[in-house]
Amino acid sequence: MESILGTSINVFLGITVALIGFAAFMTGQALANTWKPMWHAVVYAILLGFVDRFLTFALFEGELLSLSGYLIDTAVLVVIILLAFRISQARKMVGQYPWLYERAGLFGWRQKGPARPS
Repeated sequence: MESILGTSINVFLGITVALIGFAAFMTGQALANTWKPMWHAVVYAILLGFVDRFLTFALFEGELLSLSGYLIDTAVLVVIILLAFRISQARKMVGQYPWLYERAGLFGWRQKGPARPS
């Protein structure tokens, strides 16, 4: 597994999932809160993948140019940033337009129906 990741599992969990994953989560929230399109999140996740590879190399002597490690790290970061983006977008839509929308699960919202007579 270390040859695929380009580093140990502990470093992968610590750097990619915890440290850079937190940065990805916060980036997703910031993009959603500023009404940026979703494709911006993917671009930022790709850039965070480069940061992740460099920190793994500089701090823990991991492989800098590990293509499989970069792809796995970036895939994890894309998932984290897109989840954060969608959760924040749903929260913002319902919070900003409470007369139009209501929550429909963690990731979505739906249009409110007409008021029911009593």
